[in-house]
Amino acid sequence: MTPRARLITASVLFSTGGTAIKGVALDGWEVVALRAAIAAVAVFLLLPEARRGLEWRTLLVGSAYGATTTLFVLSNKLTTAANAVFLQNTSPLFILLLAPLALRERISRDDLAFMGVLAAGMLVFFTGVDARFVTAPNPLLGNALAVCSAVTWSFTIVGYRWLAARGLPIGSAVITGNLLACAGALPFALPLSAARPMDWLLLGYLGTVQLGVAYRLIARGLPHVRALEAALILLMEPVLASLWAWFVLGETLGPAGVAGAVIIIGATVVHSIRSRPQPEAVPEA
Repeated sequence: MTPRARLITASVLFSTGGTAIKGVALDGWEVVALRAAIAAVAVFLLLPEARRGLEWRTLLVGSAYGATTTLFVLSNKLTTAANAVFLQNTSPLFILLLAPLALRERISRDDLAFMGVLAAGMLVFFTGVDARFVTAPNPLLGNALAVCSAVTWSFTIVGYRWLAARGLPIGSAVITGNLLACAGALPFALPLSAARPMDWLLLGYLGTVQLGVAYRLIARGLPHVRALEAALILLMEPVLASLWAWFVLGETLGPAGVAGAVIIIGATVVHSIRSRPQPEAVPEA
């Protein structure tokens, strides 16, 4: 499997998270704590290299990821799954500023053009998303948390490339971030509510497959792809997430929402085809 194919597969897995989180009857803090605990164990087992390499750099990047996963779950419980994922995936706008500073990755005119199309596609998309559903009790606060998660996710993506360039395992930062998220959420989650068998099945899926397997794919693919390009490939996630939300939860998209999704997918495909050759592979730790 090529590095880009790994990232695409990870994006598909990530896209199921919003709908699965809404399917869990527990509150947001409980989902954050339990999902993160399961994910930490899953990544520990799936990525052997993640069991070493804990240092200040992985702690720094892990903190950004821990904030991201916390904000994403909380926003998902308050706004629609599509809104939470789409707003989080405005991260390329922030990566456009961070990557040249942290990674010295040159931003091309194609990248800038893509960002313009991306902004237009998202603007069109949001004109077609209904503001309120039963599954979105406080969309204003949820959307605000999702924007914050976009900022922390941009630091996370850039941080993963920063670690890989130094031969440090990305998985260590993922484990650290999940442990930090679990520890931060537990005071608000305890005592835990009674969970249904379906809740535990969904939490197990979220921790092992939606995060654990996806991060194994990212750890194998991201070191060979530029940070901005990786974020653009992962933009498939919000479009797919909106389709899952419509099919499972009834969070529908209007014609404008569908048009915006088509613009984003089309632009992502064109940009990936036109992108420069991938950088020299970073040895996997």
